[in-house]
Amino acid sequence: MDDMNLTTLQKGHKVMRADAIEALAAGLRGRLITKADSDYDEARTIWNAMIDRKPGMIVRCAGASDIIKAVRFAHDNHLLLAIRGGGHNIAGNAVCDGGVMIDLSAMRSVWVDPATRRMRVEPGATLADVDAETQAFGMVLPTGINSTTGIAGLTLGGGFGWTTRKYGLTLDNLISMDVVTADGRLRRVSEKEDPDLFWALRGGGGNFGVVTSFEFRLHDLPGNVLAGLVVHPFADAEMVLKQYRAALEKAPDELTCWAVMRQAPPLPFLPAEWHGKEVLVLAMCYCGDLAAGQAATAELRGIGKPIADVVGPVPFAAWQQAFDPLLTPGARNYWKSQDFAALSDQAIAVLLDAVRKLPGPECEIFVGHVGGAAGRIAGEATAFPQRSSHFVMNVHGRWRDKAMDQKGIAWARGLFEATKPHAIGTAYINFMPEDEADRVEKAYGKNYRRLAEIKRHYDPENLFRMNQNVKPLPEMRAAS
Repeated sequence: MDDMNLTTLQKGHKVMRADAIEALAAGLRGRLITKADSDYDEARTIWNAMIDRKPGMIVRCAGASDIIKAVRFAHDNHLLLAIRGGGHNIAGNAVCDGGVMIDLSAMRSVWVDPATRRMRVEPGATLADVDAETQAFGMVLPTGINSTTGIAGLTLGGGFGWTTRKYGLTLDNLISMDVVTADGRLRRVSEKEDPDLFWALRGGGGNFGVVTSFEFRLHDLPGNVLAGLVVHPFADAEMVLKQYRAALEKAPDELTCWAVMRQAPPLPFLPAEWHGKEVLVLAMCYCGDLAAGQAATAELRGIGKPIADVVGPVPFAAWQQAFDPLLTPGARNYWKSQDFAALSDQAIAVLLDAVRKLPGPECEIFVGHVGGAAGRIAGEATAFPQRSSHFVMNVHGRWRDKAMDQKGIAWARGLFEATKPHAIGTAYINFMPEDEADRVEKAYGKNYRRLAEIKRHYDPENLFRMNQNVKPLPEMRAAS
């Protein structure tokens, strides 16, 4: 940071004095980044290129003390506050215009204790960081499917992927967290310490504070998993999806299979004549004994006449990165999502019609297969409400040219509206774009009022509002 160029930060209609900002900068172990710094634009850039916001300052934290100072600075000066972990959130809430952006990306330490099967993770770590450490000890934490995702946002919003059916959501494996709340206090939360806050953080997103450290329980996952892709012609998609649905009714918890519909990328195992054509892909993973996995996946792999079947033994960490090339930073992204208790014939028809109208070669529809262990936890046990959803649809709009925005967004919104009659009404907040503020209360369902009460206790001024926001429940006036 160039002190000569660090001058002011707009605060409403007031201008803060430079010495207040300089005092904050001087007390940090990390660093303060402003528009005067050469890496400012890089620091404010996140995964979704559709987001182009300019914070007044970026506090790149080196530890909990920096986070405390930044939260207090934003609170005391009534500044808008955004929190960046991995910067992967589709809504772009990691960055604000004006105000303060707390950047946790330098805090990426991961500690595994194989004796207790526990892990401590800092909030800037990615899923790749987590997988590298856990797999070194033959263990796993259930997370998402893209290794560049940040562990913090994923966990606070839920976290589901290839091992969720066996071991639960990411947040189901939390033991404790250290969190800085709006008053600038560092709290240890668990089932016994601040249990209400612990409940709210497990699904309530970034509404309640900045987590400085997560403690997770781990599970054994030595060796390889049985995983890979089975690619079908889109002409067979209706038949494949109906047989896929039937096969999953008796799937063991170790087996997860997602359906992906898109134009085929130029993958080396696909014949060239299929590149760019619509296909349906069954992406599956069996996290258990490989021989048992061969038997468990046989029905899925026996559907129809696939173009390619590349399912086989693979290191789990490698499978976790299989979709990374299709989800690289720098593209413009707009998502819409629905939860389904079942994949009805009517829902399948709507999905197939949308695939016939794909607005671009990177647009796709994911149908995530969940349930299992995650579905056997009561909906009120954590803030995460959608335990009854067996499938999660993610309408993944993705393109490079800004001129595509209107067409791509309209396609995603149209499919979202068309699937409403077949969905259960809840939503996975990590898949919600920035224009769905009116959907938050319905997404949390019966859990929303308790979240709003806890929000009133820990963040009555709604300092943490750059998120899928739960507003503090208003104070009740005493009767006169």
